[in-house]
Amino acid sequence: MPTPAELLHAYDTQLRTDAETPSAIDVVVLGPLRLVTFAGGRGFVTYQDLAGADEATIRGWVADVVEHFRAAPEVDRVEWKTRGHDRAPGLHDALLAHGFEPDETESIMIGEASRLDVDVPLPAGVSLRRVSGDHDVRAMAVMSDVAFGSSMADEIATALLSRLERADGMELWVAEADGAMVSAGRLEPVPGTAFAGIWGGCTLPEWRGRGIYRALTAARAHSALAAGKTLIHSDSTEYSRPILERYGFVKVSTTTPYEWRR
Repeated sequence: MPTPAELLHAYDTQLRTDAETPSAIDVVVLGPLRLVTFAGGRGFVTYQDLAGADEATIRGWVADVVEHFRAAPEVDRVEWKTRGHDRAPGLHDALLAHGFEPDETESIMIGEASRLDVDVPLPAGVSLRRVSGDHDVRAMAVMSDVAFGSSMADEIATALLSRLERADGMELWVAEADGAMVSAGRLEPVPGTAFAGIWGGCTLPEWRGRGIYRALTAARAHSALAAGKTLIHSDSTEYSRPILERYGFVKVSTTTPYEWRR
């Protein structure tokens, strides 16, 4: 297993910028920034680093980003993805001053896919499967809304269906109990790297603590290995982080999304 420093270097060099946006429908470059538009009206800002920029420069970039997306009427929300290990003087204050609000900080976790590819017993009546059809994707989005306490099912389903049409390698996995979805997550192999990402993991509150998320993660890891990916990365909540740590995953940094809404 590489050291945490080596894993962080691999994250910075292999998993930022292009690797984060395989389904982008538009990308504009602003200095080191990538201003990305996805299907479903979502904007996204990312970068490998901020090129040693000072506070005034960063403040100017934030203003330019907001101006760019304000001029795109199809975009109604924008995520600026920050990382805890970046040198970013004044970025937090500049984002707040321009209408961005911070969301929950998550742990950037990396580990070997083989460590997750284990047999996990499922509760009676629960099964796993990969989904791709319109009805299943929309049902998955509705269940995720309930699990996360959000109200974005239509937007999420539209974006996921668009990605499936583009065939960018994304896989959608769900767990069902008596025909009803109770847990879900995505697998996103990263082209040209040893990595695959596991994203969007959620389980309905009444089904948590029964090993379902672990089983869903194991299924995705097995699929990643079959695709030749040996490392898994994930932005993990405090619910999923301990599960990954039990399988030898390492927290290499943190990430905090800041969101702007029209």
